[in-house]
Amino acid sequence: MKRAFTICCSYKSLGFHGLFFLAVFFLISACATSPKQSRVTTTGSTHPSAVKSYFNDAEIEKRLRQEYGRWKGTRHRLGGTGSRGIDCSGFVKAVYKDVFKVDLPRTTKAQARQGRPIPFKELQAGDLVFFKPPTYPRHVGIYLGGAEFVHASKNKGVTLSKIDPTYWRKYYWTARRVLSAADRP
Repeated sequence: MKRAFTICCSYKSLGFHGLFFLAVFFLISACATSPKQSRVTTTGSTHPSAVKSYFNDAEIEKRLRQEYGRWKGTRHRLGGTGSRGIDCSGFVKAVYKDVFKVDLPRTTKAQARQGRPIPFKELQAGDLVFFKPPTYPRHVGIYLGGAEFVHASKNKGVTLSKIDPTYWRKYYWTARRVLSAADRP
């Protein structure tokens, strides 16, 4: 009890500025120990590198199109994660978890650090495609093949779009391969 009293009194003598400094110090210390990058984790027994063993590119595209059928037309809602409204990164996270049992980070910024970078000409079904359009800070979708991708559009909700030269190709930023990077041909 005497020790607790001594600690309490010593904090009391710090005053407002001292307590404020101490709070900021603890906050910075806590943030400094957090991991810098989210990692892809899997749920169940499926590991990302094992996904390729179960699905070829045509099967990946087929499963993604089936999942799109479940989500088609779901309205866009910033921060949304479900059927009542979903944003682009929430949609990608949900699809990867449901189709591939892969748990991606929640934000587009964190998703853009997953897997490995892929040149545009080497895109395959299941790759994440990222854009920097004028109305978003960042946008993400899932590549299907044939220059088509599925995403949660601000105006159309969950939809299919072409990476055409007039809009999406113009704002294309990068692509990442999360699925079975080692196993792809």
